[in-house]
Amino acid sequence: MSQSFAGIDVGASAVKVVIINDKKEVIAKASRKTGVDIVNSAKGALDEARQSLNIARIFSTGFGRANLPFVQGTITEISAHSKGVYYYFPKALTIIDIGAQDNKVIHLDNNGHMVNFKMNRKCAAGTGAFLEEIAYKMDIPLSELNSLAKRSDNPVELGSYCTVFTATEILSRIREGKKKEDIVRGVYSSVVKRIIEMDPLQGQVAITGGVVAYNDVIVDLLKNYAQKDVLIPPIAQFTGALGAALTAFSQ
Repeated sequence: MSQSFAGIDVGASAVKVVIINDKKEVIAKASRKTGVDIVNSAKGALDEARQSLNIARIFSTGFGRANLPFVQGTITEISAHSKGVYYYFPKALTIIDIGAQDNKVIHLDNNGHMVNFKMNRKCAAGTGAFLEEIAYKMDIPLSELNSLAKRSDNPVELGSYCTVFTATEILSRIREGKKKEDIVRGVYSSVVKRIIEMDPLQGQVAITGGVVAYNDVIVDLLKNYAQKDVLIPPIAQFTGALGAALTAFSQ
């Protein structure tokens, strides 16, 4: 039986698992909410993906990567996302990863080596948690934000970046009679502006993460603001897990 290799990305919101074969082809993937029991969530996602596959090695990444006693190694989020994106786009890249709790801007050279990176850890603004909070404040299902923003014909400019201040500003816009779709479009614009301010987006840009997988309006806005094309990996939400699986393969 041929061997396979697994990567587990333990994110703040979800656990993602990717399994590759000995040709480095993705053959299975699964995800589950992280919840409060990281180990059981990771095991559940791994069991769902693996079925009868013979897994030789497992590597983990993400904020909870050190919490899994059954893996053979760990890799940082920066390295995992770099490897995962470079797998699909082997060239010099500026990678943007939008996560539930933080954002990353990673610069790679032509050989896939990390040149430098920036992370946003001090504030939830511009992250998935920011969008969830705004959806809650506006009493709109999170799953409807993206389609709602696409119906906007007069986006509202929001000056605040802080989640708390933005929520207050949104209430003011609602009192002014602004349409909810225009406000939501403004929220997405503030997310993109926050990312652009983190670090210069040099050369070819690729964007990944669960937020992007479910909110393609962010990609459209990023293309507009940055004035450049943006690449998206086929499995954007699982890029970190893929990077961990590739590391397991190479060890």
